[in-house]
Formats: sequence, C-alpha cells, structure tokens
Amino acid sequence: MRYNAGMARERSLSPARRRGRHTALGERLHGEVEGPRRGAWDAVYALVRRIPRGRVMTYGQVATELESRLSPRAVGWALHGCPDNVPWQRVVNASGGCSTDRLPDVPQGLQRAMLEAEGVTFRETGTLDLTRYRWTPPPRRRGRPPRVSES
Repeated sequence: MRYNAGMARERSLSPARRRGRHTALGERLHGEVEGPRRGAWDAVYALVRRIPRGRVMTYGQVATELESRLSPRAVGWALHGCPDNVPWQRVVNASGGCSTDRLPDVPQGLQRAMLEAEGVTFRETGTLDLTRYRWTPPPRRRGRPPRVSES
C-alpha cells in the first residue's frame, strides 16, 4: 500500500469526522438532536422502576432485557448514580447477593435492609432465593393489538 497526502489528511481528522458525521465547519451532518436523548442508562432506570416491591432482577438479567446494550457491570454503574425514584435495591448479583456492600459510599447492609422491608428474606449465606424472588418482565407486544370489531 502506498502512502499519499490524502491518507495523512484522513489520519489528522477526528474519528467522527473520518466517518463523515460532521461537515468541514464542524457541524453535525444531519443536524443537532433536539430535546432530551434517551440513553442506555435511561432504559435501565425505566426497566428497574417496573420491578414490583418484594421482587428482584439480576444485573445480567437487566442487561439481557435491554438487548445487551450494556454489560451487567455497566448496569451496576448506571444504578450507582441513579435518580431517587429508581428502586436500585431491587437489582442483585447473579448469586442473589447484594453487591453494594463493597462500595465505600453505600452503608453496609443498606440494600439488604431495604429488600427485607419489602418482604424479601435472605439465607444464612447472605443471598436470596432467586427462584422465589426473581421477576421476569412480561414480553412486550410488537405493534398495535388487533382491533376487535363490534358486530
């Protein structure tokens, strides 16, 4: 492969500009996105808000429900800084344990106490029974439901 001046110019551009998403003036090719953007973390928050009291999901389960847009670890990071109206305590690790006990800014035992207040019981090992408390969201319907004709 021969090196030419065009290749040098290409390498000096930012990755976004190389992909053609910006004009020469630095403006977005398709215009700016207006209004709030719905990001992956917002999808985590919306799903976690749907978990009923006394039920839980795992970090991996949340990631899978979101079509793996995030890893289970990223789901944990999203919940670490979530808004006050998100019941973060209802997401546990794959063993049914509370991963928040390892975080320096979350009081030891807080997640467990919050879940126990919702009626969740823990084993002596500090884990909960996922077969009993795991919540699986109902499948979402695609499109509109069929119309029922009145006869």
